[in-house]
Amino acid sequence: MKLFRFGNPTKENPGVILPDGRKIDVSAFGEDFNEQFFGTDGISRLTEWLKTNADSCPAVADDVRLASCVARPSKIVCIGLNYAKHAAESGAAIPQEPVVFFKATTALCGPNDNVIIPGDW
Repeated sequence: MKLFRFGNPTKENPGVILPDGRKIDVSAFGEDFNEQFFGTDGISRLTEWLKTNADSCPAVADDVRLASCVARPSKIVCIGLNYAKHAAESGAAIPQEPVVFFKATTALCGPNDNVIIPGDW
């Protein structure tokens, strides 16, 4: 099972790709893929729910807009230079400790969405 989110901006729905490749809308489960979902064993609960409900979930078309994978995270923690080839490409030494940085949560978008650059950049 793979999780994804889809739909128009600000109206995204949760979806699942089943082992057989079918993409289904799991909005009827009643939760989006947010911090509360992941913090309350949502994967296990969704897995159990799908055992009896997967066949009644609507299919998701292949041409639908894909959204960010997680809804409304409180923070995005990133690790820079996290593999040797990337460090070499950037001309940097391989760090002894992880290079940790944060991104604004507004930086999240779907894989094919336009990246919005704030003014004066």
